[in-house]
Amino acid sequence: MKLSALQNLITVVERGSIRAAARHLDVAQPVITRSIQDLERELKVVLFERGKKGVVLTPLGKIFLRRVTMATGELRRAQEELDQLRGETSGNLVIGLSMITQITLMPSALRQFRLRYPEVSLDVIDTVFPGIESSLKEGTTDFYVGPVVENVPSELEVEQIFSTQRVIFCRKGHPLAHAKSLSDLVDAEWITASVTTKAQDEIGPLFTQHGLPPPKLVMQAHSGLTYMTALANSDLLIMLPEMWNRLPIWSSMFQAIEVSEALPERPICIVQRTGLPLIPAAEYFCDMFRRAAGNFNSA
Repeated sequence: MKLSALQNLITVVERGSIRAAARHLDVAQPVITRSIQDLERELKVVLFERGKKGVVLTPLGKIFLRRVTMATGELRRAQEELDQLRGETSGNLVIGLSMITQITLMPSALRQFRLRYPEVSLDVIDTVFPGIESSLKEGTTDFYVGPVVENVPSELEVEQIFSTQRVIFCRKGHPLAHAKSLSDLVDAEWITASVTTKAQDEIGPLFTQHGLPPPKLVMQAHSGLTYMTALANSDLLIMLPEMWNRLPIWSSMFQAIEVSEALPERPICIVQRTGLPLIPAAEYFCDMFRRAAGNFNSA
């Protein structure tokens, strides 16, 4: 089984057609076609079906692609690991960062990382754990830093580096801005920040703990820009880490609702695949996030 054939397979899937893959790889279309046909004969399965808009993977093709993606990713990392151990500073990293990680830890971690690995290309995904769990397990993402769900699968290793106090935010001038208790907020409508697999698990247990009916969840948001847009143009509420209020643009538009009840802290963690070491550049970047977390906690 040729590595080039596997790479051709991935490119066809990414580009949606053999023609587009050939154009992207700058090779003749028959070369890609023969490569896929040879692979199918070797595997004794059909990998693609032709559709009106190109080719689509068969069910067996999807299973094979998942393994191929993991295998080729590990081969790439193996080469980069050897290169970096020899002192080279090039390579590629795909990482997932939550918004609070970007606000608090990223500035310091990135500065130090770029000094050590100036030629490493970074692909940074703005996300929370549920949105990146599968790519972490498949190996297409090197690591994630941010809040996690309670029951992380055993394929992933979790290291807590930081903890954040959460508060409830609303737009300035909100009719509930001066509420003193969660009981004052039972009729409010809420945005969830998508940090849990099930939206109701993010805020619901807090209300249940105090004998209150579950909050009304009307929006699930996945980015800081969505938080800001939704809060600024509605009477929705959201529960987020208090560090959001340290951003000038945030504090100029929104305010914390200071309820008497203690709100749960949320740990910030580094998540990577269990049992597989990171390449040197990725491990160094994680170290910079650990250092930034330590500095932030001691500030």
